Amino acid sequence: MESSSSGIKTWQWIVTVIVIIILVILGYTMFKGSPAPTDQTDTNDTTLIDSDINEVNRVVVADQFPGNIVYISSVQLAKPGFVVIKNDKSGTPGDVIGSQYFDKGINPGKVNLTKATVNGGMYYAQIYADDGDKKFDATKDLPVKDSAGKDIMRLFKVSTSITEIKG
Repeated sequence: MESSSSGIKTWQWIVTVIVIIILVILGYTMFKGSPAPTDQTDTNDTTLIDSDINEVNRVVVADQFPGNIVYISSVQLAKPGFVVIKNDKSGTPGDVIGSQYFDKGINPGKVNLTKATVNGGMYYAQIYADDGDKKFDATKDLPVKDSAGKDIMRLFKVSTSITEIKG
C-alpha cells in the first residue's frame, strides 16, 4: 500500500528508467555523427578537398510556408554570387521576386522577397554570379551553369501544410 500512497508504483519506475535509457541511446547515435567519407579522412592533401569544394555550385532549398522570406538550407558557391528567387511561369522560371548575395563557400541563409509567396505556388531558387558590385542586376549578373551547361536552380513548393524539418 505504501507505493500507491506515494503516487508512483514500482512498474512506473521501471518503465521510466527504460524510456530514459532508450532516449539516451537514441540521442547518442543521432548526435555522434556519421564517420567522415573515406576520401577525406584517408588523404592529407587538404588542397584537393578545398579545390573540390570551390569548384562546386549548388543550392538546397526545402518546400516553404507562404510568406515574404525564403529560407535557403545551403548554398555552395565557387565564387561570390546570388541566390535569386523566381516565380513559376507555366513551368519555367518567371519574374525575380527576391535576391540575396552570398560569399563563396557553403552558407545557409534567407532571401527577403519583394512579393510574397502564396499557398500552392511553385518557385525557383537559382544561382547567379556576381559582377563584383554585390548588387543583383539581371542584365549584368548571369546565371551560373553546371557542367552540362544548364542553369543551377531548384524548384520548391509553397504550402501551408508542409512538414517542417529543422536542422
